[in-house]
Amino acid sequence: MTFDPAALDDVLSSLSVRTGPARRSVLGAGGLHPLVPGHVTLIYVVEGEISADPRDTLACDLDVEAGTASRVDGSRTLLAGDAIVSAGHQPSVLHSESGARIVTVQMDLDWPRAALPLPSLVLVGGFAALEPAAAALAAELGTCPVDEEGVRLGDSIICRTMVTAVLLAVIRAWAHSTCAPHGWPRRAQDPFLERVAAAVIDEPGHEWTVDTLASLGAMSRSVFAERFRSEFGQSPASFVTGVRMARAKTMLGAGHSVSETSRELGYTSDEGFSRAFRRHTGTAPSQWRARHRDEVAS
Repeated sequence: MTFDPAALDDVLSSLSVRTGPARRSVLGAGGLHPLVPGHVTLIYVVEGEISADPRDTLACDLDVEAGTASRVDGSRTLLAGDAIVSAGHQPSVLHSESGARIVTVQMDLDWPRAALPLPSLVLVGGFAALEPAAAALAAELGTCPVDEEGVRLGDSIICRTMVTAVLLAVIRAWAHSTCAPHGWPRRAQDPFLERVAAAVIDEPGHEWTVDTLASLGAMSRSVFAERFRSEFGQSPASFVTGVRMARAKTMLGAGHSVSETSRELGYTSDEGFSRAFRRHTGTAPSQWRARHRDEVAS
């Protein structure tokens, strides 16, 4: 497939990654490791072997050594130096026949343009050969101290940066594969639409309507709506909501109250904001904020 390298840079740089703690797990022979839905999960095989059985889920299998990429049909075994990203669309279970040491990190991704079109699972066989620097980082994840006495200033930031680097390397491998949607990623071909998108991202709390957005894009309402949906894969209203929800997660994660976040994002009431947030995330903003606080403290 062909894609715009500059657009890939845009996608990778625009991703906001909020990570939970990196955990090192040892699976005995016949051991199982569940992948819970609702979070993106990064898995790196440090030693041994694990198998994934996507069943009816959409999964992409990249084999670096063979230079192939295909949809997964049946169980797939990964060895030391291989990586997996689960998009968290539904529950899944990894298992090991002979035992394994793995690193896992749960995370939330914020990308205001549109949902990152990752399949349910991305399996990268030979990740260490393809991305040796990222693999070296992955192998060290989970070694950050978790007790207060062992924590040094900046540990959480450094660990988050390491996780982000590994995740972006996996996404880059997937973007180069034939599993990624044709033409992904690409920039908007229309500079007027780019101007509209940038304005929404810069001021998500503005009272954006289709009419005001169409005017900003120098188009009629009907032409603008059609071209926007064709370019971004969603309606202008859905795009605005997605940007607001991404900003809401950032604000709530930074400690802002639900009321502060609601006002900043242009909602006339906390109730209206809470309904929109629940529809978008499946969780009330107060619960999401509390969960984030607990994950940071753990």
